[in-house]
Amino acid sequence: MPSLSTNSQLQQLANLELLAKQVVEGFITGLHQSPFHGFSVEFAEHRLYNNGESVKNIDWKLMARTDRLYVKQFEEETNLRSYLLLDTSSSMNYPDKGMSKMQFSVYAIASLMYLFKKQRDAFGLCFFSDKVDWLSRARSTSTHLYYLFAELERMYEQPKANNQTDIAGVLHHIAEDVHQRSMIILFSDMLENGMDAQKSEALFSALQHLKHNKHEIVIFNVSDHQKELAFDFGNQPHHFIDLESGEELRVHPNEIRNSYLNSLSTWRKELQLKCAQYHIDLIDANIHNGFDKVLKAYLVKRNKMM
Repeated sequence: MPSLSTNSQLQQLANLELLAKQVVEGFITGLHQSPFHGFSVEFAEHRLYNNGESVKNIDWKLMARTDRLYVKQFEEETNLRSYLLLDTSSSMNYPDKGMSKMQFSVYAIASLMYLFKKQRDAFGLCFFSDKVDWLSRARSTSTHLYYLFAELERMYEQPKANNQTDIAGVLHHIAEDVHQRSMIILFSDMLENGMDAQKSEALFSALQHLKHNKHEIVIFNVSDHQKELAFDFGNQPHHFIDLESGEELRVHPNEIRNSYLNSLSTWRKELQLKCAQYHIDLIDANIHNGFDKVLKAYLVKRNKMM
């Protein structure tokens, strides 16, 4: 678990709304100034003007800033329903210094929820480990947003030791519990299934269950690329601890690097192949690369669904 001893970390976590607002507004500004500014980015307050429609609702001030025609969008224009699933197993607390996978996921989810609120999309939140630990309904109100921010903070501040994962069981639960067609957005390191063929098949069966129920799925595969994907631990012996099982191993990284990388590569290729087969968006989310890729992946998926 990353240390929350510094004032800056405590302040950031206690002000998820402010952090999310900064991330989203910076992203929107960059999007409007980039080659992507015209690819149907429909925020709740505005959408791109369509030729031939009435000009009475054009936002001329926004047009002056962006050189694009946007129409003001109103409350009754309802949109999408999304559920954000956060893997709270102990492996998500790696690394224990700096930005952890859990901290990255919490910030990314807070930013997505802020974006959902701007679009007046309904959104729900789920925490899971080896079962569904907590699941909210999907709503689009400001009160709901602040409630979920508070739940994110509470979850983050009360980690559980040796907390294991059962992604397949959780996805089956969500498939049965969420009845309306929704976007299911999963944040996980996806490490539970990497070395076990039986668990892998169970995961793919659960993904099929969600797709059969007409849900759209986005998986953010959260990782520390330097340590977990490149296995860059230097040239000295290390003491490795499995955060979920507590199992310990003292070994020189060079002795196991090749076998580790081969196994990881095989699992990641299998996951990519299955996601492509099921038309599931699999996004590689490096915890050191910021949140723009997360927000852009969501918008691309949303635009396809609307």
